Amino acid sequence: MEKVFDVIVVGGGSMGAAAAYYLAKANQRVAVIDRETVPNDQGSHHGQTRMLRFGYSEGESYVPLVQSAYRLWRELERESGQTLYIHTGALLMGEEGSDFIDKVMFSSTTHDLPHEWMSANEIMTRWPGLNLPENYVGVLDTMAGFLLSEECVRVYKELAENHGAIFYEQEQVMEINADENQVQVTTAHHTLQASRLVVTAGAWTHELLPTAQLPIKPVRKTFGWFQPKQEGLYESTHFPCVVFDTTFGLYYGFPDYQGKGFKLGRHDGGQKTTPDQLNRTFGAHIEDERELRQLLNEFVPEAAGSLVKGGVCIYDQSPDEDFILDRHPTHSHIIFAGGFSGHGFKFASVVGKILSEMALDQPLSHSIDSFKLSRFK
Repeated sequence: MEKVFDVIVVGGGSMGAAAAYYLAKANQRVAVIDRETVPNDQGSHHGQTRMLRFGYSEGESYVPLVQSAYRLWRELERESGQTLYIHTGALLMGEEGSDFIDKVMFSSTTHDLPHEWMSANEIMTRWPGLNLPENYVGVLDTMAGFLLSEECVRVYKELAENHGAIFYEQEQVMEINADENQVQVTTAHHTLQASRLVVTAGAWTHELLPTAQLPIKPVRKTFGWFQPKQEGLYESTHFPCVVFDTTFGLYYGFPDYQGKGFKLGRHDGGQKTTPDQLNRTFGAHIEDERELRQLLNEFVPEAAGSLVKGGVCIYDQSPDEDFILDRHPTHSHIIFAGGFSGHGFKFASVVGKILSEMALDQPLSHSIDSFKLSRFK
């Protein structure tokens, strides 16, 4: 029997759960389909934490978007009564005069963001757990912190359900058919119909919409939690999130939160894969732990204790590492969001709102011109 909705959302991760919340809150009949449970550890939102920073090295045009995202995250906390954001600050470090540091400073000064410029000596005096070369500097993003990623998705799901959204979990989409006015989505167990479809399926998005020709390349990424050698140095009560732009890679780290250990990952690099072929075992490649320890040994030596836990996630990488947010080129009632390239989670709140506005044909709260698919043609 066919079930009829106003909007179907395929992919119930960070962007999809947020979009479902805003749509259901707008009194839309919403169905969310996900091949796993919501939340889960198969996509890009697991691993406890995601950084939210304002002085954006990926481009100052993201700053207004992240400011809106921050306000929406805080609204979500108030509505849910849950703590979702931990304010720690974020220290972004690299060689003085490097492109990375220059972009962070340009974003910070252009948008008048609160920040502190610090020398290597000043950084090491304030946070003795860090070890930096003399030619390194840091920019402390004083408003930054981290989001509890799985909790964020869980709260969006619960609130969306409270507003009437229905989640079809552990159901793989078998087929998507569209005509001029309707979209039909078939899973192994259900056939759903709606006048609008939103696809936010991460590394599966381009496979679900082959005619859109989305240039998304899935990349296997790893991260790990390490037991500090010295107690108290890296606790989230006084140690910030960190980003290291080094000669051997770009790394991000999180303070020890709730005794889980110092968390570290490498943003660049990784192995090209497909979602179905992804090796989810940390340590399957020799570089999984070796790359992380290289950074720890040189820059955060007192955090380089035993590996507490390793994790694997998947990036949906776009060619320019900017988001892809648009309508299907031949079916305008199909909307998609992908290519978040490992820096999208913090924007889930505002992207979810924009997706809901697109589905409702409302004026957009932010321009998406720079994220349109046509830039690759």
